[in-house]
Amino acid sequence: MDALVEKLCLAIEASPSSAACSPSPDSSLFRFSCDSKSTESFKNSSSRITWWFDEVLVLSPGLVKTFLKLMVLRKFDNVTITRFLFYYQKVKFCSASSNEKREILETTVDTLYVLDRSCVPYKSLFGVLRLALGLNINKSVMNKLEVMIGQQLEQATLDNLLVPSPSKSSHLYYVNLVLRFAKAFLDGGKRGSSQMKKVARLIDQYVAEVAPDPCLKPSKFLSLLTLVPDSARESHEDIYRAIDMYLEAHAGLTNGERLNLIRALSYEKLSVQSRAHMSRNTKFQEIETLDDEQQQEQKQLVLRVEKVETSGENEKLKEHIEGIQWRVMELERACLKMQTQMEVIKKRTKSTSRGSNRSLPKLCS
Repeated sequence: MDALVEKLCLAIEASPSSAACSPSPDSSLFRFSCDSKSTESFKNSSSRITWWFDEVLVLSPGLVKTFLKLMVLRKFDNVTITRFLFYYQKVKFCSASSNEKREILETTVDTLYVLDRSCVPYKSLFGVLRLALGLNINKSVMNKLEVMIGQQLEQATLDNLLVPSPSKSSHLYYVNLVLRFAKAFLDGGKRGSSQMKKVARLIDQYVAEVAPDPCLKPSKFLSLLTLVPDSARESHEDIYRAIDMYLEAHAGLTNGERLNLIRALSYEKLSVQSRAHMSRNTKFQEIETLDDEQQQEQKQLVLRVEKVETSGENEKLKEHIEGIQWRVMELERACLKMQTQMEVIKKRTKSTSRGSNRSLPKLCS
């Protein structure tokens, strides 16, 4: 295999078309279908640098994985490797079993992950994603794919993010997936202001799209609302509309859940029209009333706690004073006992002294 890669490298270096340019992301080279016409179109439109693609199709997915690893190690042109990966996947998928498709797809993701991101058409990653979700690929491989998509999230569109939820879930859309995309974006290092604003607008559009879903839990919806830093949002117009739709579709929320959602909204970033609309919006007026009631309840609770604490402190002080009084009484009894003993000792001393004085004359006579 190593010798094959070596010969291939030498042959391509000798080719006059070795400086092939990068394909467009919208090119048919990256469409996922088994249409024989599109395959023929690919063959006709590809440059001479791809002459070896068909020769390598005979290799099994396992051997192709080894082949690609060697190409990466030898710093083979990343654009060419990417083109081959998608070509191999498209052609082999037509007749592959589910296990073979899973193996091919995992090889594709593992290889793309180590390539230069600029050489991988971003839109094509979502094509890989939809296939991966259907094939239940290895979790670690799926994580790599999510990171690749998430780190370039500013390039995504709303349609890219509207991925249907897995069959076992009751949600309309795969919200957890978008949350992981955003996490990968935010964890990917320092981001420019324009990138952050693009992602914020994208997330706001997504939030508005999923808000009417009756099965979307308030905790998940709140996670979407607070996903990006508020500094990245110039306006909260979309957020207001999304919360309004969510409250409309989720009338059974608890007071606390409703309050948590409304607190994610910045009044300062609403237009005059939206503020006026909100002042007439019964759903938001109810929340404001609930907020006032909750604050009053909290004040009453604090007063009750303070009263209990004060009462407890008085009780402790009373016990402490009673203890001191008891010890004083004990000391008084001890003093009285000592005084009695001292009186007895004094009396005995005086009696002994008088007896000694009367006997002296007899002894001295």
